[in-house]
Amino acid sequence: MKLPDDIAALAEETVAALKAAGMTVATAESCTGGLIAGALTAISGSSDVVYGGFVSYANEAKISMIGVPFGLLKQFGAVSKEVAMAMADGAIGAAGTHVAVAVTGIAGPTGGGPDKPVGLVHFSVATEAGTTHLKKVFPGNRDEVRHATVVQALKLLLKAAKA
Repeated sequence: MKLPDDIAALAEETVAALKAAGMTVATAESCTGGLIAGALTAISGSSDVVYGGFVSYANEAKISMIGVPFGLLKQFGAVSKEVAMAMADGAIGAAGTHVAVAVTGIAGPTGGGPDKPVGLVHFSVATEAGTTHLKKVFPGNRDEVRHATVVQALKLLLKAAKA
């Protein structure tokens, strides 16, 4: 499958930067359903850096696969800063990688509300230095939101690899 040009270029740059830094990566994805891992593994030689990905779409998967505490899901909801950070921490812990990126959001067209609109995505990156968070609201339809989410996640991984 051919990646969109912007994602292909960014994924190639990210894989190269991870290789140069001697880093391995895992993904924890909800709203993207594996697209971030797919973009990375579309690059030749990515097996040197990509451990794998956790597609934790359902809350039960977030709990069982990457150890997101049920209490966080209950208190804050799946689409939240707290859950995104727990997903990243859980992925890096489960995979034993140098870095993990996590995304959870509302790609639409349904599921949004006043406090959590369609297009809302929480990102988190976990490294040995700590765990960071970024919140974005992307315009567009489901495909456009997911595309923008993959682009942003790759940019965050690239930044982590160059840190």
